[in-house]
Amino acid sequence: MTSQLKTGLLLGLLTALLLLMGQAMGGKAGLVIALIMALVMNVGSYWFSDRIVLRMYNAQELSEADAPGLFDLVRQLAQRGNMPMPKLYLVPQAQPNAFATGRNPQNAAVAVTEGLLNLVSTDELAGVLAHELAHIKNRDILVQTVAAVVGGAVTSVASMLQWGAIFGMGRSDEEGGGGGFGAILMAILAPIAAMLIQMAISRSREYLADATGAQLAGNPLPLAGALKKLDDYAHAVPMQGANPATENMFIVSPLSGGGVAGLFSTHPPTEERIRRLRAMAGY
Repeated sequence: MTSQLKTGLLLGLLTALLLLMGQAMGGKAGLVIALIMALVMNVGSYWFSDRIVLRMYNAQELSEADAPGLFDLVRQLAQRGNMPMPKLYLVPQAQPNAFATGRNPQNAAVAVTEGLLNLVSTDELAGVLAHELAHIKNRDILVQTVAAVVGGAVTSVASMLQWGAIFGMGRSDEEGGGGGFGAILMAILAPIAAMLIQMAISRSREYLADATGAQLAGNPLPLAGALKKLDDYAHAVPMQGANPATENMFIVSPLSGGGVAGLFSTHPPTEERIRRLRAMAGY
C-alpha cells in the first residue's frame, strides 16, 4: 500500500470516528460547533505555525553570504524538484536535526541545527535537505493540519459527550447507545483512537518524505547514513527546550523514547526507514 493511499484511508478513518461521535451525541449541532472550533484553532496554527516554531527554537534566518554551500545544496535540490527556493534558518542546538515548515512551497522554510552541520558529510546533508524539501513538495503540513482539525473536533465532541452523559443528556438506554456508561467510555477511548490515527498519518508521511527525498537527492544511501547518525545522537545529545507538540516536524524525533512510547511516536522506527532506503538502492 502506498503512503498516499494509506494517508487517505487513515484520514477517512479519522473522519468516520468523528461522525460516530456526532451520532453518539444524538444530533449534529454539537458536532458542527466542535468542528468549527477545531477548524479556527488549527487554521490559525496553519497560517502562523512557521513563525511560532522558528521563534520557539530561536532559529536565525541565514543569508547566502552566511552559508553559501548550504544555499547551493538547497538551490540544486529545489530546482531538481521544480520548487521555489525556501528560506533557510540555523537553530542553535547541539543535537543534529532539521525540520521544514510553511503553509505551502511558496511560503516555506527549512531549518537545520548547528549539530547537523557539524556531524554529517556533504552528501548526507544533501539527503537530509532533500527529505525536508520533500515534506514541502508533498504538502505534508497541509495534511497534518487536516488531521489536526478532525482530531481536535473528535476531542471536543468527546468532552461534550462526557459532560452530557454525566448530567443525563443524550440518548437513554431504551434508545440504544449504551446509556451514560457507554457515552463516557466512548468519550475516553475516542480521543486516544484519534491520537493514534494522527500518529500513524505522521509516520506514513515520514516514509513518503524519505522516498521522495531519495529521488530528489539521486541516491537513497546518504540519507540512510544520515538517519543512522541522527538517531544515535538524538538519544545521546538532548534537544534543549524540545516541545512534544513539534516532535513530528523534525527528521528524527528530538525526544528519546522506546517500548510503549513507540506506539505514540510521530516517527516510524529509524531501522525500518533505513531498511527501506537501502532497498531502494538495491541492498
